[in-house]
Amino acid sequence: FLDITVVGFTGSSVVLPCSSAEHDLRPQDVNVLWRDKDSETVYDLIKGKAFIDQQYPRYKNRAETFPDEYGKGNFSVKLINLTHTDAGEFNCFITHSSYSKHQTVWLVIN
Repeated sequence: FLDITVVGFTGSSVVLPCSSAEHDLRPQDVNVLWRDKDSETVYDLIKGKAFIDQQYPRYKNRAETFPDEYGKGNFSVKLINLTHTDAGEFNCFITHSSYSKHQTVWLVIN
């Protein structure tokens, strides 16, 4: 899997892409874990539902997903109100009973 680089600007928002090539996955059968460079929780989808109890405080009310896209295999995260401290590596882990994928996204802040 190729690493993806995304460029964002301080104070704006950016989409960190992560998608599954498997398009027949039912969201309720899929877990998606987003982690930052320090392995802190950015966003978790457990069986297709947002599970943000363990979300790292820095990402509270700043990370959102696109529920209408889950059925298409799109588990991207939108990060809002970017700061310089957001720059760096983000990892998306998609797991399913018959499928798993790891995607690394590098965020550059200008």
